[in-house]
Amino acid sequence: MLAAVAAAAAIAAPGATDVGTGQTLLQLRPEATCTDGVLLARAGATAISPELRIYRLPSAAARRLLPGLRARGAVQNVEAERRVEPLATFSDPLSPNEWWRAAVGAAGLDPPGPGTPVTIVDSGIDLSHPEFASRPDTTLLNAQVPGYGGRHGTAVASLVGAPANGIGIVGIYPQVALRSWDAAVADEGRELAVGDIVAGISAASRAGVGVINLSLGSGDRSASIEQAVNEAVRRGSLVVAASGNDGDEGNPLTYPAALPHVLTVAATNRANAVAGFSSRSRYVDLAAPGEDITVAWTPPPGYQPGDGTSFAAPLVSGAAAWVWTVRPELDNTQLFEILRRSTKDIGAPGRDLDSGFGLLDVGAALTAEAPVEDPLEPNEDIDDVRPGFGLAALTTRSLGRALVTARLDLWEDPRDVYRVWQPAGRRLVVSTGAEEDVDVAVWSQAAFSVAQQAGPERLAVSARVGTGNERTRVPVSKRGRWVYVAVTRGRGIVEAEYRLGVTPR
Repeated sequence: MLAAVAAAAAIAAPGATDVGTGQTLLQLRPEATCTDGVLLARAGATAISPELRIYRLPSAAARRLLPGLRARGAVQNVEAERRVEPLATFSDPLSPNEWWRAAVGAAGLDPPGPGTPVTIVDSGIDLSHPEFASRPDTTLLNAQVPGYGGRHGTAVASLVGAPANGIGIVGIYPQVALRSWDAAVADEGRELAVGDIVAGISAASRAGVGVINLSLGSGDRSASIEQAVNEAVRRGSLVVAASGNDGDEGNPLTYPAALPHVLTVAATNRANAVAGFSSRSRYVDLAAPGEDITVAWTPPPGYQPGDGTSFAAPLVSGAAAWVWTVRPELDNTQLFEILRRSTKDIGAPGRDLDSGFGLLDVGAALTAEAPVEDPLEPNEDIDDVRPGFGLAALTTRSLGRALVTARLDLWEDPRDVYRVWQPAGRRLVVSTGAEEDVDVAVWSQAAFSVAQQAGPERLAVSARVGTGNERTRVPVSKRGRWVYVAVTRGRGIVEAEYRLGVTPR
């Protein structure tokens, strides 16, 4: 149903056009001039994510402007505007029976008052519904489409924060600070636009640190959504996504669930087994109830039972905000690990493709030991840490040395890249310490990616490959220069925690 678009790794895909929408998403490079932005605005473009320099404009105008923009090196990425589906289905009415509360260890627990916010990027909330008509701490980040446009978003939001008001259902975190961004397009809100999803993620991350729920998905990987997710994670938020509803149809990967740094949620049933429709993949982190779930429904305002990973994800999002409110000292990388590692193992022992680490356990997450922070994420490749693209440098002209502790994960965090300053006339010593095997390499500023195996841009590699205690020396440079340090997992290693030291000598 959805046509393919440019993959996230593609830069300025030359053939990207609209897919029946008449619109194109265009991202400018950091070094693009103000004149380029003005040129897009005059052509009818709208800045949907100013911090990421992503514009939406008519495809005819994009085709006219792209040759000149590309000739000036101003284009970072181009992709078609397209449609993404919410990940839920509905069945006949059932009595409100929140069996899921006991399943996730929330029964008998007292949720806190308002704290960490949850933003629902979806089809909007129907504020005429009894669950939301007078609900406090409910913020609309843009105009909400009434009626059918808010059906899916209203259902998802009710599982996060339907209040204990004596009617209907109660969400997992009833007093949560709830935010909503409406990304719905035509067809009664059954489809969402990529550009509006990007704008919603960006608006949520600009509003401050919180949890962002994405109960939506597509088989096409969007570079724009991926960068919006990375920016939200970089700013400190936790992004939660539904794994998909194609478990009975071949399990194709669903995005954004299959992106790194996204907490991906599968759906379970009353037997605490993974639902047949729930998509299985190596990117699944944990599971939560998502079959026969009673949700708020509109129009007319009421309640319906529904199935879908769309309904598993908000239970995790609400639980995440609950834990974060009680444990505000955690950063988003620690919360990510706590939620998936405090789960109840279901099915085959250990992590699996069906349920990830296991079934959400709120009580265990509230008391689980915090892992070390994983700073400066996302930093998988050079573009993530290049000047103007994202993170600050690990060392600078004034900060000559650094020591950092971080983690690697085969699916969620496959490698770490750091930008480092090498002073003129001095050798740079880079070392790692880890129980698992990790490798280190150093690349010049001219390198495009550290994913390549070799090349003249690679300045140094590990001296003792095969251990966790590595050291490499970057040759003396007559002039000071920026270099990129890459830490990767050794052969066969799935997870590793390491210490990285950088010292000029």
